[in-house]
Amino acid sequence: MVAAALAEDIGSGDVTTLAAVPETAQARAVMRAREGLVVAGLALAEAAFRELAPGVELTRTAEDGQSIPEGKPLLHVAGPARALLGAERVALNFMQRLSGIATLTAQYVEAVNGTHAQILDTRKTTPGWRRLEKYAVACGGGRNHRLGLFDMVLIKDNHLAALREASPNPIAAAVDRARAKYPQLAVEVEADSLEQVEQAVAARADIVLLDNMNLVQLRLAVQKCKGRAKTEASGGVTLPGVRAIAETGVDYISVGALTHSARAVDIGLDFE
Repeated sequence: MVAAALAEDIGSGDVTTLAAVPETAQARAVMRAREGLVVAGLALAEAAFRELAPGVELTRTAEDGQSIPEGKPLLHVAGPARALLGAERVALNFMQRLSGIATLTAQYVEAVNGTHAQILDTRKTTPGWRRLEKYAVACGGGRNHRLGLFDMVLIKDNHLAALREASPNPIAAAVDRARAKYPQLAVEVEADSLEQVEQAVAARADIVLLDNMNLVQLRLAVQKCKGRAKTEASGGVTLPGVRAIAETGVDYISVGALTHSARAVDIGLDFE
């Protein structure tokens, strides 16, 4: 991914640097947080510099998952000036995007501190970046949900619509078929009503996804599932509202915004 990003950026050559900076020039630079943030992506930044200059000197002054204040250095770099200039933007793009995800995740995790709810990510990720973005969520203290369509059964509303004629009901039929086909996998069922919660619990789903329910419905659903299935709240979760959701007693809260709406944080690379 780093090599592809560099190829995209440099193309046939960094014309400004090739024209203005001598091949023999050496430089030192520091990557610094320009706002408070949670770090994620240092290995990718280092790989960007090493890709262009294998002998570059890299010294970390922070680690992924660390919460740091504005102004703190993250990485010191020393080597050929052309390589540092060529890798600068790619290194920063990875760091700013992934640290932004980690920072937002940490805010959600802090908001539910003291409850037993865990913050989950979703599959609403940048195409091709899923492993990186889910890694960033973990750096921020969140928990990864399923990586893709292959590692967990999640029966959603469109699956149930396709089984509308199934007996005794679509949820029971879907859970039974999933257990028979993939007995080693956990089975989660999306429910948008308390009736569907009852059906999911009766079908012995491992987790019931409580979709777009209000706080009263969430509390009732948690009581129905207590001791029988885990619960996950999902849909329209915001940072101001996540604490109230956690206090209903749900086990998990999935937040698509962690990966589809995180703001890139401000990190800079300054030559010394």
